[in-house]
Amino acid sequence: MENRVTETANAERVIDIRTFWQAVGLRAVGTAIVTAEGKDGPRGFLALSATHLCAEPPMMMVSVDKKTSALQTMLDGNHFAINYLSTAQADLASPFGGKGDLKGADRFSLGSWTKLASGAPVLAGAAGVIDCRIEEVIERFGTAIVIGRVLDFTSTPDTAPLVSYKGKTL
Repeated sequence: MENRVTETANAERVIDIRTFWQAVGLRAVGTAIVTAEGKDGPRGFLALSATHLCAEPPMMMVSVDKKTSALQTMLDGNHFAINYLSTAQADLASPFGGKGDLKGADRFSLGSWTKLASGAPVLAGAAGVIDCRIEEVIERFGTAIVIGRVLDFTSTPDTAPLVSYKGKTL
């Protein structure tokens, strides 16, 4: 068996990427598509790290791989929307997660999309949508942590959210 965790000289553990994803996969999270609208049309990606930062003022944060094409669209438009999928929308997770042939704006041919305050695309029938204006971007390693002020919110009552746990959607 491959040793995935090693000890360094100062007793700090070095954890490889596979072990890291196994560890964070142990928490159940709402499956979300983060979207933005730009000069090249809508862009979006599957985000398993989209959560609240604080309630006063209402702020959200999203972690974005800096190689994700939607990041530049978010930054150019100064906005984003977090679309928490319902169980009925599980088929959208894979395409927005980069699996399959659909790229960029073509992914929006799936589902029904409207807009809220910021102009970002929002998914009709999503369990919940939180629309944000970008307040700050913090870059660490290959990730941009995008912090946004909540502008608008909508939900679909009595809709079960799609949850991701251990790499599977439930």
